[in-house]
Amino acid sequence: MAKALLGYVGGSDPRLLAEMRRLQQRVQDLESELMRIQAENDALTAAASHHDRIMESVDAHQAEPALT
Repeated sequence: MAKALLGYVGGSDPRLLAEMRRLQQRVQDLESELMRIQAENDALTAAASHHDRIMESVDAHQAEPALT
């Protein structure tokens, strides 16, 4: 009877535990991937901002015409 109650309450089924561990690992992997992508995005945003500042500092009216 005790085994039946333990199973009913949700005892330690090895398949369930293995699936739980697999899912926890998957969550950790996805969190790591998210952090990596956010860092890459931050770096790209900073580079684009720097590029925009450089382009704004160029005065197109005083630039020499291209040779043709």
